Amino acid sequence: MTAMEPGLDSPLQVADAARLSWDDSADLLVVGLGGAGVCAALEARGQGVSVLALERFAGGGATARSGGVVYAGGGTPHQAEAGIKDSPQAMFDYLRQEVGDAVSEETLRDFCERSRDNLAWLERQGAGFQGSVPPMKTSYPSDKYFLYYSGNEAVPSYAATAQPAPRGHRALGSGMSGYNLYNPLKASALRQGVRLRSQCEVRRLVTDASGRVIGVEAWEIPAGSPAARRHARLARWTDALHPYAPPLAERLRRKVRELELAHGERRLIRALHGVLLSAGGFVFNRAMLTVHAPRYLDGLPLGTSGCNGSGLRLGRSAGGTLQRMDKVSAWRFINPPLAWARGVIVNAVGQRYCNEEVYGAKLGHAMVEEQGGRAILIINRALFREAFAQIGPGKVWSFQRLPALLNLLFNARRGNSVAQLAERIGLPPEALARTLADYNAVARGEREDALGKSRGFLVSLEQGPWYALDLSFASKLYPCPVITLGGLRVCERSGQVLNHDGQPVPGLFSAGRNAVGVASNFYVSGLSLADCVYSGRRAGAHVAGLVRATKASKGEQQ
Repeated sequence: MTAMEPGLDSPLQVADAARLSWDDSADLLVVGLGGAGVCAALEARGQGVSVLALERFAGGGATARSGGVVYAGGGTPHQAEAGIKDSPQAMFDYLRQEVGDAVSEETLRDFCERSRDNLAWLERQGAGFQGSVPPMKTSYPSDKYFLYYSGNEAVPSYAATAQPAPRGHRALGSGMSGYNLYNPLKASALRQGVRLRSQCEVRRLVTDASGRVIGVEAWEIPAGSPAARRHARLARWTDALHPYAPPLAERLRRKVRELELAHGERRLIRALHGVLLSAGGFVFNRAMLTVHAPRYLDGLPLGTSGCNGSGLRLGRSAGGTLQRMDKVSAWRFINPPLAWARGVIVNAVGQRYCNEEVYGAKLGHAMVEEQGGRAILIINRALFREAFAQIGPGKVWSFQRLPALLNLLFNARRGNSVAQLAERIGLPPEALARTLADYNAVARGEREDALGKSRGFLVSLEQGPWYALDLSFASKLYPCPVITLGGLRVCERSGQVLNHDGQPVPGLFSAGRNAVGVASNFYVSGLSLADCVYSGRRAGAHVAGLVRATKASKGEQQ
């Protein structure tokens, strides 16, 4: 649904819910069965609550298509297996630097203290993890490794105040691990009695006269129909093709929408105790990006077609408040190949501005927010050759190898002198020469790096020839993935959606990327999925408490 389509921005208000003809009902309605939705459903169902999940596609959302990394620490069994010592306090000390004021100190501490238990809970649902750590820093490890430094933990400026430890727990299995994490959770939910209505899109909330959310208006493509089969097929192709052919994927996305509008049948579904919005972010809604985060329009949207802002608009329609909508994460990863991280990144005037070893989201933030999107990588012939060797077949993932290879082959400008290189890429020769001279002095050990780069990432670039690769935000050969981090403001103890006065919207909850959480400031790999678990379970548990309280109240009245 685009930003101009009606429905999402105004609830269906009814005077008497009992007089409506409801098609279905449950204690808890989950809108969007991705990572947060399935965790909420599992938690609520485990406490005896009836749960019905409404899913526009087949389930999974961005979680299923992700790397399947859960940020967990404090001394997990898998850290112990790898001989890693960690504590909730060390985890808190590091994340405080990344999370900022996105959530309170109390909530972040609770998140860290529950981390081990949440990972164990995932394993009880069928997900698997392991303590094998790769020998070198990487943006995403190979199938041999399942525990890694997934953020800036080992970068000197962070490690100075927080004992570093690898906390990126990648779900066991071959390939990208998102499905390896999500599929066991979905199977566990269905086994435990969570009901699912697929190809069922919620287009409007239903509220009573007091403003309480009491249900949803959804449109469902009849199960087993030719339209349903075509819809499922096109939806799969759309998300699979998007990273490689965005224009083609967008055309297929429009066809999916046409099927939904032509074949969807109206359903009114009652929520006896709560509606949870867990429908993802808004990175695929260009109208919303234009309003809230226009600098990021040139990025490659990362997620699935469901990340279109529909959950945010539904929440706002009932009085919810949106926060941190300008927070978007741009991922400019330059490792692998490791050789790139040993070079220097400069801006439009030939100056370094960021430690090249930092996590890709940190570099991306500096690139977009501080440097107008410019990032030019400078390496010499020795590093150029190392880079080729490091991305050889079987050494890294194809999604890491192919972009690096394309840029080494077709996006590298060569100069036999620094001045010649500067002229060919349009940088001030004196400034670039000064930058490289300063960097070489640091690499020789003559002084400390002003940007805090580790000794192992420093390599002298005195010997040419030199190469420049334009890895700027708008690069066509090196697209920069982006995800949105803002969402609905929620109570940090219950997950209830809050209005402009900071009061709960009765009957309405939100979790995952649909809500503001621990991953709503700077992104770290695995932090978003960990927040899906934390915020999803939090909301599910709160609804379960409401159900128990209602039953107890009725028992007393009887």
